[in-house]
Amino acid sequence: MKRRGKYRHSPTVNILFDHPSPFAFAHGGFQTQIEQTKRAVEKTGATVEWLRWWDAEQRGDLVHYFGRPNVGYVEHAHAKGMKVVVGELLTGLGSRKPLARAIQRRVTAALKNLAIFSRMGWRTYEVADLAVALTPWEAQLMAEIFNAPRERIHVVPNGVEEVFLHSAVEERGPWLVCTATITERKRVLELAEAAVAGKVPVWIIGRPYSEADEYYRAFKRLSEAQPNCVRYEGGVSSRAELAKIYRQSRGFVLLSEMESLSLSALEASACRCPLFLSDLPWARTTFEAFATYCPVTPNAEETGRRLKAFYDGASNLPLPPLPKTWDEVGVLLRSIYEKVLPETR
Repeated sequence: MKRRGKYRHSPTVNILFDHPSPFAFAHGGFQTQIEQTKRAVEKTGATVEWLRWWDAEQRGDLVHYFGRPNVGYVEHAHAKGMKVVVGELLTGLGSRKPLARAIQRRVTAALKNLAIFSRMGWRTYEVADLAVALTPWEAQLMAEIFNAPRERIHVVPNGVEEVFLHSAVEERGPWLVCTATITERKRVLELAEAAVAGKVPVWIIGRPYSEADEYYRAFKRLSEAQPNCVRYEGGVSSRAELAKIYRQSRGFVLLSEMESLSLSALEASACRCPLFLSDLPWARTTFEAFATYCPVTPNAEETGRRLKAFYDGASNLPLPPLPKTWDEVGVLLRSIYEKVLPETR
């Protein structure tokens, strides 16, 4: 019987990973995704290197670009005999209203061939060898907005570390938990305000990009003024400790105004937490009926009422299906790479 996450295939291929933003500038889920993906693909027998922009002698069979390069980048890679896989997070686009997406689709179609817009990468999906989407929703956007050929689009969700999937069962405590960077996009302050309004205890785990940020300071003031409803002690670096916290929590909450595919939500689901999420397409296409959804609204009282209803009924809610392991993600990506590298089969 084939072991889970193992890969029995052909010769080693050399994969180059590239990403436009330095990890040192901002921590977050995308960094975790890229690092875990690299480890997972390496386990399949592939050689994976960070693309060294200064190294004119570096060679590879394929570049996996985490983001959206411009068309020139893809064309130069092709000229060197390298295939290009694009793996972009369509976080903002995927969270916009239908009218805004329709306008963007028309603007993109009308202007994409003009040289002045070449650096926007609006034609990149048409010339890249493959596109990788985290959710079916993002795959749909790649096809509809950027004209990506549907046969080149593959949905590969994020994985979850084994420490979450194999965590021990714990007695559920009184707190809901939210693990997120303390920033406006994650709406952590708004969650804290809703918790106070609904008299629901929420434990928020995470760090700001900067402790001088006024949004973080406002959140910190509220957490200190309302310790019975808002528990905040910073971040948790130990993955085992975080898994234990998920296991002890009454449920998981994430009220982001925009998201791609939340690693925290997947980790919580692996630890069998009921989920309370912003009502956005990424969440509904990922968790379907196995989560509770809340409109993105500035009304703290309304969100607080919904949060309280979730809190009171959490023990009877259906649990989301278990996510994939990172090893399974690595095997899936390796098989996708080989679709454009037939000589390695």
